[in-house]
Amino acid sequence: MLKDIKAVIFDLDGTLVDSMWVWEKIDKDYLSGLGFDVPYNLKDEINHLSFDETAIYFKDKFNIIDSLEVIKATWHNMAISEYSSNVPLKPGAENFLKHIKNLGLKIGLATSNSTELLEAVLMKHNIYEYFDVITTTNEVKRGKNFPDVYLLCAERLGVSPEHCLVFEDIQAAVMGAKAAGMKVAAVHDPAAEYQREELERLADHYVLSYENILEGTRHLF
Repeated sequence: MLKDIKAVIFDLDGTLVDSMWVWEKIDKDYLSGLGFDVPYNLKDEINHLSFDETAIYFKDKFNIIDSLEVIKATWHNMAISEYSSNVPLKPGAENFLKHIKNLGLKIGLATSNSTELLEAVLMKHNIYEYFDVITTTNEVKRGKNFPDVYLLCAERLGVSPEHCLVFEDIQAAVMGAKAAGMKVAAVHDPAAEYQREELERLADHYVLSYENILEGTRHLF
């Protein structure tokens, strides 16, 4: 039971929405268009980076001549139709957001995604209004393996870090949220199944689904 929690902060991709397949497809299509195969370790190299940091990584790693702005615009154009139409919510996510609101807790979003894409998917599913605060890693200097974006979100929510519970799906982000002094619930996502053992070890809670919480088989509140 987390009786001292006053705010809940969510990651977006892989945590609230089932979208990791979009980025895996974009990585494959984008790199194949440049004549590259996807490196076996690409996911671990970039999954904690901000959108800007990921563009820098690609430009340097693959010697891309396009500017960073062109790279990001290309990815955005490849993703926007999927986020506007085809990216689903995680099972039980909307009802869980309602549950948190009914408890009187504040809700924040801390994501590495762009404002345009996060707004597209949140508005598609009519859940944008649940969030009191939305922050992105483009507003801070470091990615989600550091505490910066979580601390910014907590500051804007007006809640001390120790009174925040963060939902994340990858190891690096769990470590970043823990470094912020927050409680962390790791949410199962198939794309991060290979990290499950470490997620269970690092996080305060490991959650298979929001439905499990709502059904009372996993108690957090």
